[in-house]
Amino acid sequence: MKDLTQGSILKHLVTMALPMTIGMCIQTLYVLTDLYFVGELGGAAIAGLSLAGNIMFFIFALSQIFNIGTATTMAHAVGEKNQLIANRIFNQAVMSAVVATFIVLSFGVFFSQWYLVNSTPDIETIKAGLSYLYWFLPCMALQFLMVTFGAALRSCGLVKPMMIAQASSLIINIILSPILITGIGTGFAMGIAGAGLASSISVVVAVVYLWFYIAKKQQYITLNLKQWLPDKAIILRIVNIGFPAGAEFLLMFVYMTVTYWAIQGFGPDAQAGFGLGSKIIQALFLPVMALAFTLPAVAGQNYGAKKYKRVKSAFYWTVLLTIIFMLMVSLVSYFQPYLLVRYFSNEPEVIKQSTIFLQIVCFNYLATGFIFACSGFFQAIGNTWPAFFSTSTRLVSFVLPVVYMTENGGYSLADFWYLSVYAVIIQAVISVFLLIIIWNRLGKKRGLVPINNNTVANSFEG
Repeated sequence: MKDLTQGSILKHLVTMALPMTIGMCIQTLYVLTDLYFVGELGGAAIAGLSLAGNIMFFIFALSQIFNIGTATTMAHAVGEKNQLIANRIFNQAVMSAVVATFIVLSFGVFFSQWYLVNSTPDIETIKAGLSYLYWFLPCMALQFLMVTFGAALRSCGLVKPMMIAQASSLIINIILSPILITGIGTGFAMGIAGAGLASSISVVVAVVYLWFYIAKKQQYITLNLKQWLPDKAIILRIVNIGFPAGAEFLLMFVYMTVTYWAIQGFGPDAQAGFGLGSKIIQALFLPVMALAFTLPAVAGQNYGAKKYKRVKSAFYWTVLLTIIFMLMVSLVSYFQPYLLVRYFSNEPEVIKQSTIFLQIVCFNYLATGFIFACSGFFQAIGNTWPAFFSTSTRLVSFVLPVVYMTENGGYSLADFWYLSVYAVIIQAVISVFLLIIIWNRLGKKRGLVPINNNTVANSFEG
């Protein structure tokens, strides 16, 4: 266990965020590896992979209940130096993750086809997506255990084991993908289904590694089947913190699904271009997302230890680093979008749609960074409802206008992307507003000073 209540806040953030960024990059390379090999199969295969990826995003959203709930509640317990409670929370979270794994496998088998049929009218895209999904199901279902193990270790200040697990699984995926997709060395080409199987095998390896790491090498947290009997109080505590965060990601899934539905009239190349561009953005945002996931661990331990000035310091450092990075990737997306997408498709129209998408939505990168930082702070103090509320405002600022535009016609594809920029900026303003309100309430209760221009300059203390 690493004590994050002592030492430099900036050092803790950077040393934890760097391995986490590498781990998240590795995780994203799963998708990019599949995109690279599947891209050779044509636009329908890319569109099918992207639609299947939306279900993965849905699973990722559900897994955030375990990820955020486990990380925050355990970080508070670790900060309070209460090892007994930390272990109790960990085992309850693992038990719940195992149950969720079997539920996802069951639902995936029965509802995958229904989702694809209602997402696109293109038969080839549906066939490709379904072929991929059935083999990809184990990979999706095991995400619950993956994120729970990662959250537990992160709350203890440990991020390298997760990075090692992800790196090992990526290597396996890179080796297996071309073999299973194209039949290199075997003579049996599975096509897009091979990409799903390769990912599933590699994730199984990662989960097994993390399970044995915690069972054999961890002393602070331990797997104990006797503590798997449901504890209502702990489960409700995890869900109370994790559900808004999970619901926040579920809303993102809704936005992605609505967008796919809205642009289907522009053809499969438009859907493929949007899917490819979205995956590129996810890759670009990884360092900032790593900071946002690191903040709850660093600030959460200090919150549990009642070191509130260090909580404030962790937030300000996160905002500063986020601004610097988001400005850099915005410039790259605007001036060199072709360099970001050229290796993932050989179809000119798909590349064209992706570059246009990136050049427009890059104007919301900075606002997205503020949203991530605010969400990280809300998670750290164990109140994730404000982040959920700010995300839900896009139902009004984005989803309703998109439905109207689609039903009435006369709009270009670029109009949808400009609308998304405005919606994200509105969400960022609301997130900052809610942050100020909650921060000032905490200030009255905990002795933190209100946020204003005079205090910002003095907030970067270790």
